[in-house]
Amino acid sequence: MSSTTQEKGTAGLLERVFQLRARGSDVRTELIGGVTMLLAGVYAVAVIPGFLVQAGLPAGPATTAVILVIAVATIAMGIYGNMPFVVAPGLGGAALVAITLTGDGGVPWPTALGMVFWSGIIFLLLTLFGIRELLTRIIPNDIKIAITAGIGMFIALLGFRNSGLVQAAPNGQSLTVGALDSAGGLLALAGLVLITALTFRKIKGAFIITIAVITLAGIPLGVTQLPENWFSLPALSTEVSFQIDLWGSLQPQYLPFVLTLFFAEFFSMTGAFLAVAKLTGLTDKDGNIVNARRPFIADSSAVIGGAWMGVPSMNAYVETGAAGAESGARTGLSSVFAGLGFALLLLFTPIAGMVPGAATAPVLMFIGLSLVAQLKEVNFSDVTVGIPAMLVVACTVFWGNFGTGIASGLVGFVLIKVAAGRWRDVHIGMYILLIPLGYFFWALVQR
Repeated sequence: MSSTTQEKGTAGLLERVFQLRARGSDVRTELIGGVTMLLAGVYAVAVIPGFLVQAGLPAGPATTAVILVIAVATIAMGIYGNMPFVVAPGLGGAALVAITLTGDGGVPWPTALGMVFWSGIIFLLLTLFGIRELLTRIIPNDIKIAITAGIGMFIALLGFRNSGLVQAAPNGQSLTVGALDSAGGLLALAGLVLITALTFRKIKGAFIITIAVITLAGIPLGVTQLPENWFSLPALSTEVSFQIDLWGSLQPQYLPFVLTLFFAEFFSMTGAFLAVAKLTGLTDKDGNIVNARRPFIADSSAVIGGAWMGVPSMNAYVETGAAGAESGARTGLSSVFAGLGFALLLLFTPIAGMVPGAATAPVLMFIGLSLVAQLKEVNFSDVTVGIPAMLVVACTVFWGNFGTGIASGLVGFVLIKVAAGRWRDVHIGMYILLIPLGYFFWALVQR
């Protein structure tokens, strides 16, 4: 077979799988988009293993597991879902599992992974039966915006804590100003300035550039610890993977956390798809995602598979989709290229592991604060909308859990509308949703 025939065969296969011409793209454009997505999402390789280490997992195997899951899930999203996304552990979900459940709550890691698994099962079932799209329609748009902002506050706070800029007060009941004059704190603030400037100037790969600059700047300051070996074969992930406790996680007291994980995954993933589908022209005249079923199945399946591999709460990274779309990506082929790029990182895990918290904190702060900025779209002129929206944000910060913040906003929306005599503004499905949400809060009180 001649090389020309092979090229035509490959081009035909790519066209059938990814519909390149129909979406106004080509292989070169998708390659550029894939590299851009890799640069926009590679910080997860440094950030997420840090969460897992805080939960007591070994750094090497945790990093290997994270990279493997990102690579496989992103390639699957590309081939099956045909959408330009990096699929990786969500920052909020990883923090909830590693810090709130395993760290502060004392829940065994395998049990926490079991909760993630069951939340993914719920997610997949809702997707298969079309309930996911129905729930998306009945929840008020202002509450959806506030959910994004609440998650943003949670993520930003993590960034401030990881850099030492915020710390627990002596009474242990509140937060106070941290070490503003420390090397790590100053580097984190410098990183926030840098990443904001780079983003404003539309420099591609602003996240990874900032992480690299702060990591290098931290070497002479003693913030960055150089590894003994720069390159190595990936550590076996068996110490982390396949350690899931499915049945122990089904204890009644854990149901609120399963619901919390589900709500977090549901809202963040659905919002990410809506945003990127609009950027790539994959929405209809009503703003609904065209052919949403396949990418929805891909993302919910990633949650289930990730839990088996020891990685919590997989998510479609909206910043990667947006970055890829701005670079011209229109199909899942860019996701395949990005996933292959992540797979190559398996040979460079020592370099990924040397990144200090001061280098990743600016990314968390920037992403979190950017999400909070979406509050400007909430209709605050209507207090029956504005107050429930702010409940989401306030309860997320005060209670340190964005799942609880989401539930607070939804319950508050229904009760305030009814008390104000505007019960007709509430979709009937929201009244039905009060039943599981009521149990959610009852279970929290009983803990």
